[in-house]
Amino acid sequence: MFNIVKKAVLGLTVFCLMAASVFAAESIVIKGSTTVLPIAQAALEAYMKKNPGVQISLSGGGSGEGIKALIDKTTDIATSSREIKKEEITLAETKGVKPVTHVVAYDAIIPVVHPKNKVTNLSIDQLSQIYQGKITNWKEVGGADLQIVVISRDSSSGTFESWDHFIMKKAKVTPKAQMLASNGAIVTAVSKNRYAIGYLGMGYVNKSLKPLPVDGVKASVETALSKKYPLSRELYMYTDGEPTGEVAKFIAFVKSADGQKIVAKEGFVPLVISKKSKSGKK
Repeated sequence: MFNIVKKAVLGLTVFCLMAASVFAAESIVIKGSTTVLPIAQAALEAYMKKNPGVQISLSGGGSGEGIKALIDKTTDIATSSREIKKEEITLAETKGVKPVTHVVAYDAIIPVVHPKNKVTNLSIDQLSQIYQGKITNWKEVGGADLQIVVISRDSSSGTFESWDHFIMKKAKVTPKAQMLASNGAIVTAVSKNRYAIGYLGMGYVNKSLKPLPVDGVKASVETALSKKYPLSRELYMYTDGEPTGEVAKFIAFVKSADGQKIVAKEGFVPLVISKKSKSGKK
């Protein structure tokens, strides 16, 4: 009888320890930009490997959706390929949320076409006219006599808003444009259509696409850092107030030397290089 009670007590103790371990596990929710998605995905995998007691969930949907989730308090970290807007900050503050900015990488938005496209360069003005529907044939910009198929990110995308800032300058995108929800969708659509043009973050450019210089400048780590490439930008993570606990540790990891190696491996521009290149600039 004593042995039975002893085993029962021991079993209960083990169960309680296991339950305590489960309940003690930290969890982090990350939502937002599809541009930042590869960085966040690779970083969370590396972080969880080093910290097996931490669970991290990740989803895309666009920068706007990530910031909305932060405002609604349904995410710990909002990833974004654009800076948070003043009106979003105001709305957040009405709900008791204080967005704090964390720059985690640098990027360049690159116009891309099918590899068979003969065009070798486009100016900002030409890109604007193409996306407004004012230039409709590739022969108008040095290409073959083919109609242009305009492919764009949708309006919830931070990349769309950055494109608007750099290229459109509040002009409307042609209603004939195909509006797609992710960088991956842009890659697929442009790589399969020799008439098409799209744009995406530099980490998504691959051999199935032809990246185009803008105003004669090719996108690269160097030109993105120096801002010589005209479509250079920062990539962000946002938190509600200064992060604490595992959220703070995770963001610190992303910005660490190991985290920035992941940034570079995913095809983006790491902060550690940018700090060296800025020669003491703040």
